[in-house]
Amino acid sequence: MVTQAYRFALDPTPSQRRALASHAGAARFAWNWALATCNNRYEGEGKWWSGTELHRLWNVAKRNNPALGWWSENSKCVYQEAFRDLDRALQEFVRSRNGARKGPRLGFPRFKKRGRCRESFRFSTGAIRCGGRTVTLPRLGTISTHESTRKLARRLEKGAARILSATVSRTAHRWHVSFTVRVDRAVPTRHARPGSAVGIDLGVKTLLTAVDDQGKVIEITGPKALRAGLRKLRRLSKAHSRTQRGSANRVKAAERLARHHAQIAAMRADALHKATTSLAACYETIVVEDLHVTGMLANRRLARAVADAGLGQARRTLDYKTVWMGGRLVVADRWYPSSKTCSDCRRRKPSLTLSERTYHCDGCGLSLGRDINAARNLLSLAASGAESLNACGGDVRPGPAGHLPTKQESGAAHGVDETGTAAGLPAATWSNARKRSRSA
Repeated sequence: MVTQAYRFALDPTPSQRRALASHAGAARFAWNWALATCNNRYEGEGKWWSGTELHRLWNVAKRNNPALGWWSENSKCVYQEAFRDLDRALQEFVRSRNGARKGPRLGFPRFKKRGRCRESFRFSTGAIRCGGRTVTLPRLGTISTHESTRKLARRLEKGAARILSATVSRTAHRWHVSFTVRVDRAVPTRHARPGSAVGIDLGVKTLLTAVDDQGKVIEITGPKALRAGLRKLRRLSKAHSRTQRGSANRVKAAERLARHHAQIAAMRADALHKATTSLAACYETIVVEDLHVTGMLANRRLARAVADAGLGQARRTLDYKTVWMGGRLVVADRWYPSSKTCSDCRRRKPSLTLSERTYHCDGCGLSLGRDINAARNLLSLAASGAESLNACGGDVRPGPAGHLPTKQESGAAHGVDETGTAAGLPAATWSNARKRSRSA
């Protein structure tokens, strides 16, 4: 059983569009009301209200305050989910401040302003169904979709899936519904091509350079959607900035600009999904680097190109697609010198600038493309990375990807639904890496 999402583009009527906007506004109002209520209590008692307590306070307030008489126009689930979201945000804020949450430090939840926040709301109870080219949502009724929902409907009819919640959101001019579904997914015990392996080097000029165990070189050039649409983006941004605030023309200009941004994001996501799906279906073991994308975005000369490539999204999609195909994903150490090491004699260069696109080895005389050389080095970790991981004991600190080491048993390998972290440096390097991440 896995939890996954099915996302469909809605095709609502004008009256349904007004109802969708009304529900999104109700969710925004519930969030702001709950946040103000929590702030008032914290000033006096030093603690917040929980999600359940906020729901009880809301039930009292909506009956006693005549100004809240409009609340019944929308589903009650919208308000409940907004309170739960705020409760979760406050808990994650505390965990981040205490150091119990990984990633960058979270800020305190802020109020949502109309036109500045993402319009979304969620249903967790009520009539939530789909079939054909329609979806049924509580209080909104049956809404048409731009694409068929039969893939999810068949799973629901067979009892192989169960809808947990439905989140409706607006991106540019289009409304989408995302079903969070608990699916009984048939994961194969073996990959269609057992024993196959590939090393993947992600880059900016070429989105993906891969070398498989047969020596075949695969190069996938990304669409560079932002670069291709940058001229139009500048023109639309300039036209939007020249309109008068509060005017109808400014609203139209903002919609045109948002549609262009959505088109760029859709082109990037489409290319990444096609590339990662084909690789996960063709190779059992895939080796990738643990790239520090946030640090790469700090370089002002490369930030736009790195963001346009979507390197982090490629790693995330490979993580779950390899599991679905019966394979595994091996993540190389972040400090593994894949580009500086010769793939033939294993001699390492002390430095390698980004402008050097061809790798020249001073030892064996190898002359090879920089990305191809890095992919060959990553391919070598398909077997050695698993072996070094299996040799680790349970008390060894996990790698940067957070995967726990396996037991010290000969032949112990990862299961179909697991990923590994290939060790590239001695264990003492992990403490230095953690210190650097904490200081940053």
